[in-house]
Amino acid sequence: MLTPAFELTQDCDFLTVAIRVPHARASEFDVYFEGTDFKFYAKPYFLRLTLPGRIVENGSEQGSYDADKGIFTIRLPKETPGQHFEGLNMLTALLAPRKSRSAKPLVEEIGASGISEEGAEDEDEEFDWEIEQTPYEEVSESTLRSQCHYGFGNLRAGVVQRLQDELSEVIDIKDPDFTPAMERRQKRLAAELAKFDPDHYLADFFEDEAVEQILKYSPWWNDAHAEMVASLGKSQEQGDAAALVSFSEEEKYQLRKLVNKSYLLDKTAHRQVYYSLVDILLAYCYEVRVTEGEHNVESAWTIRKLSPTLCWFETWTGVHEILVSFGRRVLCYPLYRHFKLVLKAYRDTIKILQLGKSAVLKCLLDVHKIFQENDPAYILNDLYISDYCVWIQKAKSKKLAALTEALKAVSLSKAQLGLELPELEAAALLVQEEETAGRAQCSPSHQAPHSSPELSDTDSTSSSGTEDSSSEQEEPAGTQPSLLTSLQAPLLEEDSALIIRESGLCRNMASQGYEVSQGQPLASAQAPLIEELGDELKTMLRVSIPHGVSAGSHRSVEDAEERGQVPCD
Repeated sequence: MLTPAFELTQDCDFLTVAIRVPHARASEFDVYFEGTDFKFYAKPYFLRLTLPGRIVENGSEQGSYDADKGIFTIRLPKETPGQHFEGLNMLTALLAPRKSRSAKPLVEEIGASGISEEGAEDEDEEFDWEIEQTPYEEVSESTLRSQCHYGFGNLRAGVVQRLQDELSEVIDIKDPDFTPAMERRQKRLAAELAKFDPDHYLADFFEDEAVEQILKYSPWWNDAHAEMVASLGKSQEQGDAAALVSFSEEEKYQLRKLVNKSYLLDKTAHRQVYYSLVDILLAYCYEVRVTEGEHNVESAWTIRKLSPTLCWFETWTGVHEILVSFGRRVLCYPLYRHFKLVLKAYRDTIKILQLGKSAVLKCLLDVHKIFQENDPAYILNDLYISDYCVWIQKAKSKKLAALTEALKAVSLSKAQLGLELPELEAAALLVQEEETAGRAQCSPSHQAPHSSPELSDTDSTSSSGTEDSSSEQEEPAGTQPSLLTSLQAPLLEEDSALIIRESGLCRNMASQGYEVSQGQPLASAQAPLIEELGDELKTMLRVSIPHGVSAGSHRSVEDAEERGQVPCD
């Protein structure tokens, strides 16, 4: 028999069941419903549902068949008109659980039903989100070896030992079957410290254009959450919030393929399931944001790498340490390592939890698909994600809301990550300020008293050419001022600058002017060379002066200007 595709909707008085049976004969089908039981048969399809509310046969029931689409639509009256049936989109929970193959079950769960929400717990029981502390007791090695469990609710053991070759590429812990939880944590923290790269972190910290673009992305839950918040003033209920989340046909097919089952969890394991759920959602929210909803070949690696639950089989004692661990791994492993991404994923996770079980289930189904398409990450579906997809459909809405409030109550700072981020950023900013100050000192802030702008501008780009030029081509202080003063004449300004640049002496003149202005003594051994260069410069300057004007003295230039013999540009 095949389980057909189906969908349940409701209004105030009726429950509508739409069943898609494209290859069935419309003339040969049977429908049975009473109380919370619903059965449909049309060869080769069979569907049995355990409904979240009671229906009744009173003559107002209706049925129709669309031959083109192959869909049976059956409207069933509610026993209590106006009652809201919760969890109609939790398809796996609606399917009746499989019967045991043995004559007598080895373990029987008293009072369990297909749609019970963690039947072993009271809906009104206060949920304590803190682990009970017990004194430390020395235990033997054999006892430790028997306590190494992992997987959903810590219900698995010995799996990695059997699948060592496959799981070695998926998880970071080498031997979880014989590694206690405390030792796993110590190894994880050491691995994170060894992996942390200050250069990578600072590069993303100072050059955050790509990160800012990622932060602007709006995932699907933003719109649903905004719509939920907008309708809070209209007596918003959890059932209405679930209606804001819809499932695609592919997701509905995933739900039908899951095996419906119950989980026997004690208080500690039950709390671990909720904590690990937060850890997985944080990693998923980061991955969706950095890929902007378009998953790629690295998506499976990113999710499992950022979740210590998946790659280290970590156990938790509080929501704050989950957030700290997630923050550390974001700054150690993926491509984008920025603290703003940590806080953004944290806020996204709160939005998903506030939307309720439907939103959480939609995210888990997406993670399940990502892992299923990645070899060998699909093993994590068997250890965690498949069970989460079934369990969340039966989880208590009140417990999920309490978890959300506990997560909202915590805060995270960079100092809490244990990576010395504030000190690292302060040191980097100090170095940046020193470099800025050094560049400012290297700029042409000290010009010679009578140097021309052309000389100063040229010197700022050419003075770093060689180390020998400033020491070998210095001029005595007595000759330099008169020469530089003569260069300020309007007649000589343009021509002399051109001649100096073409003769390669610009750098020497500027450096000489700086040395003289500082009053530094010049080496006497270099005087003949400097004088020869000065004479050569004066000779070149005479070439550019019109006839009748002397370039040898500053006074003669000024007299020429007064007589009007020197044209001014």
